Amino acid sequence: QVQLVESGGGLVQPGGSLRLSCAASGRTFSSRTMGWFRQAPGKEREFVAVISWSGGSTYYADSVKGRFTISRDNAKNTVYLQMNSLKPEDTAVYYCAAGVVVTTTPGAFGSWGQGTQVTVSS
Repeated sequence: QVQLVESGGGLVQPGGSLRLSCAASGRTFSSRTMGWFRQAPGKEREFVAVISWSGGSTYYADSVKGRFTISRDNAKNTVYLQMNSLKPEDTAVYYCAAGVVVTTTPGAFGSWGQGTQVTVSS
């Protein structure tokens, strides 16, 4: 079991940037696929980005492609989500998750963090 703690959320103006971090405990982090998901009020949790255990494969939701970048540092047991050119529709609680396979399906991820709020507003 991997325990995950997100940080880095906050209030930012449209067009601004934030970097989310997700710190993992446990010795299996470096072998895990890591994903970022988000959930806005009244909406279902949706896929944002995913990265393979080696960092060699990444995938993004169309809505964030070209603006968000997922990365990981296995030496630090941390995965990041760099978010640029933020829009009001990016407002949501952002969750990181650990899984086994590279997929966009939330149900395939067995470990989840508690989430961090991102609000994009002027």
